[in-house]
Amino acid sequence: MTILGNILWILLGGIFVSIGYLIPGLLFCLTIIGIPFGVQLIKLAGLSLLPFGKEIYDKPQSNSCLATIFNILWIVLGGIWVSLSHLIFAALCAVTIIGIPFARQHIKLMAFALTPFGKDFK
Repeated sequence: MTILGNILWILLGGIFVSIGYLIPGLLFCLTIIGIPFGVQLIKLAGLSLLPFGKEIYDKPQSNSCLATIFNILWIVLGGIWVSLSHLIFAALCAVTIIGIPFARQHIKLMAFALTPFGKDFK
């Protein structure tokens, strides 16, 4: 199911979501101040390219002061809108039975996109 789900995800628009995260991530990495945010965007690009079969987990330093500050900055500077867009796409996908697995992946991306600092996926 993971391979089929990932193939369908890519064909039905996952490649565009991934590119949408990758390009700003690379642009953020051009500046010293933007590197932490660029790295998180590149991680989001990787997760949004092949989300089926991936699990999100908290890193051991996920409750550190720096991760909390960066998550607050992330939410204020646009993370809330990215998360809401995944929530809207999840609601649209969940309308049909066939779209429910895709809705679950959007919920996973929503959780990761809201507070990416201190989280990773495997």
